[in-house]
Amino acid sequence: MSPRPSKRSSLLRAAATVVAERGYSALTLDAVGAATGVSKGGVLYHFPTKEALVAALVEELSSDFEADQAAAHDADPIAPGAWTRAYVTASSAPTQDESEQLAVVALLAAVGYDPSLLDPIQDRYRAWVERLGDDGLPGVDAHVVRLAADGLWAADLFGLAPPEAALRARILARLAELAGPNGGPRG
Repeated sequence: MSPRPSKRSSLLRAAATVVAERGYSALTLDAVGAATGVSKGGVLYHFPTKEALVAALVEELSSDFEADQAAAHDADPIAPGAWTRAYVTASSAPTQDESEQLAVVALLAAVGYDPSLLDPIQDRYRAWVERLGDDGLPGVDAHVVRLAADGLWAADLFGLAPPEAALRARILARLAELAGPNGGPRG
């Protein structure tokens, strides 16, 4: 039996659902409380403002992605390219859960409201890109792989003609070749 999510996590999931279903303008502390059966005071205890709620969604999204990269990196003993392969693994997990997708929707909706809410994730992306640049792959291969993985992620998330399973597998295999220890195609 899996543990129940914390009250804070439930509130974040509810906030993302409100945005996904009704748009950012519908996101209020009252709406989040109503969706979870928590009083406004209970919501305020965790998130004193709407901006704090959205900032927490951004932080959760970037922390989860960072943890997924670290886990994939720790499972990959071969350098160079281990961080690049970890980035692809974290970006292309076939079973992204609903709460992650809802958090991304909320994040994107919030950008129109206050782009500064993206500052923390932009800082993390700069660090991830720097790490990829130091991953030991030739030329710009790590950056090509990252941008392709980001494109695949966006295609999946937004339904932008995502590749069917066989093509997706071939794309991921090609990215793995580029992120391999010797870079470029092998064999």
